[in-house]
Amino acid sequence: MPSNFRPVALHHASRLVNHGPTVLVTSAHGGRRNVMAAAWSMPVEFTPPRIAVVIDKKTWTRELVVAAGGFGLCLPGTGLVDVTHAVGQSSGREHDKFSAFGIAAAAGPVLGMPIVESGCAAWLECRLIREPHTEDAYDTCFGEVVAAAADPRVFADGHWSFRDDNAELQTIHHLGGGQFVRPGGVLHAVPPQAGG
Repeated sequence: MPSNFRPVALHHASRLVNHGPTVLVTSAHGGRRNVMAAAWSMPVEFTPPRIAVVIDKKTWTRELVVAAGGFGLCLPGTGLVDVTHAVGQSSGREHDKFSAFGIAAAAGPVLGMPIVESGCAAWLECRLIREPHTEDAYDTCFGEVVAAAADPRVFADGHWSFRDDNAELQTIHHLGGGQFVRPGGVLHAVPPQAGG
């Protein structure tokens, strides 16, 4: 299926996650794949673009990420809130969550990580930055963004555009207990006039 997504310049990749959206972390290795929801991700470097995401070291996703040396971060829109919550509440050790929840995924362009576009606003494909002294101690994983793309109806020219006509693609933000919010009421800053 042809993609409607457009590449995002890597120097703008950090803008895809700097507003704290819930993400779908995807991984694949040895013929197995998984998807999980994560509420904690953020940019940590601009050049090269690097991100951090919390993936519990005891999870199936973490095992696949470490084995593969990479992962995908897909930003679900409001239309995927139920699926996002569901993949965050179950383990992929016993079943393929992509199949179980009807999630279509294509292989990422650089690392081949599963990429979800349908119902998502954007995605990033990341190479795991190995931290041998912390891998067994911490849940935080660091990745270098090697490819990124976004739906131009909601992210274009390095900027988000949240409007009434793209509500289904607006990112979701986890509040806990199965509750999410989406961005709304965008404010545009105007520099104050210097007083004299």
